[in-house]
Amino acid sequence: MIIGAGFTGVQLAKRLINEGNIVKLIDNDEDIIEHISNRLDCEVIHADGNNLQTLEELGIEKMDALVTLTDSDEINMITCSLVDAVYPSVLKIARVRNYAYYVNTNDTASHHAETFKGNHRPLYGIDYMIHPDVEAAQAIVKAVEHGAISDIVDFGDNGEFEIAAFQVERKSKLDGIALKDIRSLTDKKFLVVYQETREAESDNMVSSLPSGSTILNAGDRIGIITEKETVPALLELCGIKIDAIKKIALVGIGRIGTIVADKIIEKDKTSLLQKLFNGKKRISQTFTIIDSDKSLCLEAEKKFPQARICNADITDDAFIEEEGIDKYNLVICATHNHEMNMVVSAYLESLGVEKTIALVAQSQFGNIARKLGIDVAIPMRDTLIDSIISHLHGKSVTGIHTVANGEFEIVECDLPSSSKFIGKQLKDIASPGEFLILLVKKPGSARYELPQGNTFFSVGDHLVIIERTGDKKVLEKFSR
Repeated sequence: MIIGAGFTGVQLAKRLINEGNIVKLIDNDEDIIEHISNRLDCEVIHADGNNLQTLEELGIEKMDALVTLTDSDEINMITCSLVDAVYPSVLKIARVRNYAYYVNTNDTASHHAETFKGNHRPLYGIDYMIHPDVEAAQAIVKAVEHGAISDIVDFGDNGEFEIAAFQVERKSKLDGIALKDIRSLTDKKFLVVYQETREAESDNMVSSLPSGSTILNAGDRIGIITEKETVPALLELCGIKIDAIKKIALVGIGRIGTIVADKIIEKDKTSLLQKLFNGKKRISQTFTIIDSDKSLCLEAEKKFPQARICNADITDDAFIEEEGIDKYNLVICATHNHEMNMVVSAYLESLGVEKTIALVAQSQFGNIARKLGIDVAIPMRDTLIDSIISHLHGKSVTGIHTVANGEFEIVECDLPSSSKFIGKQLKDIASPGEFLILLVKKPGSARYELPQGNTFFSVGDHLVIIERTGDKKVLEKFSR
């Protein structure tokens, strides 16, 4: 049951419907309900979702999960609390935008960790509190950590393995080569996870799961999984040169920008900036915050005294020239105006900025952003939906991440004793074009391994799999 039929609620419903779930979508706006009722293959209901009696009439006791996505944090939280008081077995997920709720809840739960052990219900009766700004900010910071490379997903406690998306450059070593012949170019261990090829007729990107006979060509985007330290060598194979990041500008110091700045400018020696610059430069010389809102800039000056704060309009050519913004290595556009983020990022790239990261509304804008020359597009709504979906797949699924403009999802799951794959080798269960098993971590092991054809699967193996988004049949093959 989903309460709130805004964009996120509708997109979440579509994902769940495509997976074969029974979905009930509720909203108290009659116009919205009328607009979407014929677009979704599920029950769409005009009702007040924060009324427990109404939810009971709609069958809340038969639901596996409740997701509250209204525009009000308080309604989302109170609705979950009301349902939890009567139906504690229903999984409850609430979208909460107010960062204070998010921080205070985590701090309280941490402070009273012993109290909340055992049979105690979570605070407010909410099993998972999802903060869209936090999810987006973490994705931005991850992209910064990796030198503004797109579609980064890491695995392991210290991110030992990661999936990164690269473009094959013309006349590089990978241009025109078949995957089965790549081993002759390097002894590094890696796996090409997916391929995006541009159609000549439509100029659209077509995504596929590759096989040994797949040919790579200039302009293709490929996702590669490998150990973190191997990434630079693979970038070289693709013909990509990564320059050192020496000057960063953050445009927008609202909710998301503040979280990004806070994570980049940490006050201890392990800050991201200290890692990027090896402590050789003062932060004020390397990190600039830009916003046209004077009050936000004044708050930023107090919160981030180490940074340079500019109360200015980033679209002003005079400001860009005076401050030399076009000479920066990286500009992050993280305002809540997603269209402006794309336009500004593209414009700054044309002026000479080496790398740009733009916060955009959803994954469909990723392809547009790349055509405009933007290096990384962070789809805000998709990161939120991924987080929700990962909590809805049961205990065996521990994470879901969409890549390739949402075409594929990376699923982390534990292999249960009921799986028919127990005791079999990878070569016996492989299904080219349907799914790929990317990583395996054996019970008791601290590290992932890239699987081989003779890899055996056992109960409790933690797997990382790539599949078409919403293809529930793949997960069923592993869990049944």
